[in-house]
Formats: sequence, structure tokens, C-alpha cells
Amino acid sequence: MKKRVLAVLMAAMMVFSLAGCGSTKKESKSEGKTIVHVFIAASLNTAMTEVAKKFNEKNPNIKILYSADSSGKLMEQIEEGFNCDIFFSAAQKQMDQLEKKDKLVEKGTRANIVNNQVVVITRKDSNTQVIGLANLEDAKSIALADGSVPVGKYTRQALMNIGKLTPVKDPSTVTTEQVSKALGGVEISEQGNVSQVLTAVKEGKCEVGTTYYSDTYGFEKDIKILQKVNYDATGNVIYPAARIKNDEANKAENKAADKFMEFIKSKEAKKIFKKYYFDTNVK
Repeated sequence: MKKRVLAVLMAAMMVFSLAGCGSTKKESKSEGKTIVHVFIAASLNTAMTEVAKKFNEKNPNIKILYSADSSGKLMEQIEEGFNCDIFFSAAQKQMDQLEKKDKLVEKGTRANIVNNQVVVITRKDSNTQVIGLANLEDAKSIALADGSVPVGKYTRQALMNIGKLTPVKDPSTVTTEQVSKALGGVEISEQGNVSQVLTAVKEGKCEVGTTYYSDTYGFEKDIKILQKVNYDATGNVIYPAARIKNDEANKAENKAADKFMEFIKSKEAKKIFKKYYFDTNVK
């Protein structure tokens, strides 16, 4: 019962689908369709919308319902019992916890799908003196995801590797206040996911920000990339996906989830990911 109530709340607050927003499982059954609940990192939103459209060309009787947010928040929701069939994370850490600690990942289903890249961005019309992470402290204001968000963790890791932050074992534990202090007290607006970082910079609320290369797709007229941060600084930005143990799902729903999981790994899907600036050459 708890899971069902939470699932309804999720549908009301943040779920979207190609066929409409907020549809419940009961409503979808009346349409003769099987629902697959997919939790995706916010940076996958645009690409996965097209992936679902392509999938539905051959599977019209399966409805893909997405919940998009930071990987950390989605992980917590899965742990709390939200109705989820597939989790597509922007980092290994959240998937590791669900698999190794919580035992919530279906054995043998985990796969690395794409790689991304951290970028430093500003508005096209900006006259910022910032050229990248090397002089990030020269910004008047920075949009930065918190440490629980993968892009926030990767940014902190890069700042450590270039000597801007004191190294710690887990970069995600470094607070926004600590980052600001290390950068000479620069104003930092903490954001909950990559989409919020992009919006803060695009709307001129912050001079610069760090997001993913994929998130700049479609905003080329508004956003300027100051730096694509090298993998030597951030490490690989691997996105894993896996089937989640879901005792709310029936056999038909599990079968549909398996089918969509296989499609995410297909050559057809990889072409779509590549279009949206993801690197598909991953192991």
C-alpha cells in the first residue's frame, strides 16, 4: 500500500510520459497498455523522450513513464519504496548503493550505457572573465549542483584535481559553502540538478555554472561553453542503467521493462544518445 500511495504522489508531482502526464497504472490498463516506470537522471530527459518514441514505434502497447530528477534524489525514492522498474543514473555511486547495500538491483541487468562530460557554461552575451575551472573564482556568481548530485560531485572532484579544493576521499561531502570559501568567497547558488543549473545561467541569475555537455543541446543560441572539462580531472562520467526489483509489478510489466532495458542498450538507442552529445563508446 505504501508503494502504491507513493507512486500516485510521484505521478501527480513529477511523472511525464509521451501519452500524457500523471496517468495512473489503473488508467493505463483501461487503455490496454502496460506501464514501465523509469527513473532517469535529469540530464537524460530530452534524449530519453526520443528513445521512448522510437521504442513505441515497435511497441505501441507499452507506455514509458519517466520520473526525472537528480540521481541522488531518485535513489532515495527507490529506497523508500517508490514504484520503479528501471533506474538510469548519472553516476555509479547511486547504482552501487542500490545494488550492493540495498540489494534492489535485479541480478545481471546492470549495464553502462553512455559517458558524459562536465562543461563550464555562461550566457552567449556574457562578458565573463572566466575561461573555465582554472579561474572560476573570477565569476561574480556561480550555479553549482550540490554534492549529492553527480555533476556537483564531478565538479568538486575536478576542483580537487586542479588544486582549487583540498582533496577528500568523497568529493560529494564537500559543501557548497566550503567550495565558496576555497574560491575566495565567490557567491554560489546551490542547485538541485543539472537542469536547474542550466536555467540559472540561461536566465542570467548566475554568471557561470557547471553542467553536462548533453544538457547544452538545444540551447546553443543561448549558452556558450567556456570549457569542456577533461576526463583526467573528473574521471569518466558513466551512466549505468539497471532493472530494479519491484514487487508491485506483474509478469507483463516485468517483461515490458526487460524489453525497454534491452532497447536502451541497442544500436538504435545509441544513435539517439550520440545526437544529444553523449559518448556511447563505453564499457
